[in-house]
Amino acid sequence: MVFPSSFSEFLGNAAVVDNLRAAIAAGRLPHSLVIAGARGSGKYTLALMLAMARECELQPREHSNDGRDLASFCGHCRNCTRIMESADLDARVDEAVAAREEMRETDKKDTRVLVQTHPDVLVVPPDPPQLMIKLGQVRTVIHRAQYLPTEAPAKLFIITASSFMKEAANSLLKLLEEPPPYVHLILLTENPGELLPTIRSRCAFARLGALPPEEIAELLAIRRPEWSRTDRELIGRLSDGAAGRALAFNLQEYTAARADAFTLLASLKRTNDHSTLFRTTETYRSGAEGQMKTAALLRALASLLEDVLMLQSGAAERVRNIDRRKDLERMAQTVSFEWIESAIRAVDSTHAGMRRNLLRSLSLDALALQLESARL
Repeated sequence: MVFPSSFSEFLGNAAVVDNLRAAIAAGRLPHSLVIAGARGSGKYTLALMLAMARECELQPREHSNDGRDLASFCGHCRNCTRIMESADLDARVDEAVAAREEMRETDKKDTRVLVQTHPDVLVVPPDPPQLMIKLGQVRTVIHRAQYLPTEAPAKLFIITASSFMKEAANSLLKLLEEPPPYVHLILLTENPGELLPTIRSRCAFARLGALPPEEIAELLAIRRPEWSRTDRELIGRLSDGAAGRALAFNLQEYTAARADAFTLLASLKRTNDHSTLFRTTETYRSGAEGQMKTAALLRALASLLEDVLMLQSGAAERVRNIDRRKDLERMAQTVSFEWIESAIRAVDSTHAGMRRNLLRSLSLDALALQLESARL
């Protein structure tokens, strides 16, 4: 991935970013900050850039149009370069998981996945396989927060998801209530509602809004000129206004997952015949590939259901799967609002089950039966 060399390269939400930069320059970066935004909106990239601006040895400054000092980073000092090594989070997590697998069985259970390329900046990703923030990870954050920074002005902890285990979320409150003056905790979330109200009430919020589909399509015309105009316009809608997600969008994988989602929905018309569905979910078995396919299927299914809801609500201009508009219109004529509401809840429930490491194939079959029973 290409990491931005300056804040000017961060796409969109200039006012939000400038406010955070001004807070750092004035020495008022909140000790507890939630950055909320859609998947691919740049939350993690922005968190690392803020960490670099806070820890940069040179502490460069720029000026906003309204005369405020804005913190920046050099990108070359030892603090900046080491923090930047965490930019490819997936690769760092894979390394941590591989290191854990090399341990003795007795040690694996007590070892949690953490990413640290700078001694004063700790990144806490969801711990595989449940992909949740666990108690052991939060305890590590609390423990390390008690010690002064060793090589930088402050200590930063970046928690990259809001899917906490209950005990972990409750433990985090202790740090949020009385954080040491040199500690900054940054929580990233797609859905702030996942966070406990007691956590939300103790944090400042920065929300990364969605970019218009037309703006995303224009960006793709510059960055991905090899993609067809039709594909760029479709991705502009499917990316939910998230520039990073759009640039990395794999349309082939999405359309494959969407085809399976249509198969699942079509199977509801055949009350006693689930053979096609079971042949589809047979491929969603164990392992990392099955996990990725399941997550993609659930996202595609949620996207289709939301589009049907938009059509029923008279907001056809907000439909995302524009290349399957006719199929969605036919579906909108055959299902009720109550069924769509029930179906979306069932999808959310299945997604939560995946985090608890439930058997994926059985969960998908159960989801289909839930959708079918809700329609009867």
